[in-house]
Amino acid sequence: VQLVESGGGLVQPGGSLRLSCAASGFTFSSYPMRWYRQAPGKERELVAAISSAGGNTNYAGSVKGRFTISRDNAKNTVYLQMNSLKPEDTAVYFCFARIGIRDYWGQGTQVTVSS
Repeated sequence: VQLVESGGGLVQPGGSLRLSCAASGFTFSSYPMRWYRQAPGKERELVAAISSAGGNTNYAGSVKGRFTISRDNAKNTVYLQMNSLKPEDTAVYFCFARIGIRDYWGQGTQVTVSS
């Protein structure tokens, strides 16, 4: 199993970024996927989750209405569209999958929101 995030970077407050997570090594379309983030000195927190077919999504209250999680099962990729970014969104963002009893994480991608 491999999860590879991309799309992070430096963006000004109010800006947008789109994160991608390319998955391999498992039947992607059969599993829900999640995005987490971890800011310096803070615990890792769940940002968004999406069901295996993409029909159900959930968001942390702090990002609801600004972030959108989606997936393309033909491309084995899950996305996180982040709009109206705030400095407090600065964190390393991780892709996550639970397959059976095992948890898998990507290496993370840094998102920095600063003027």
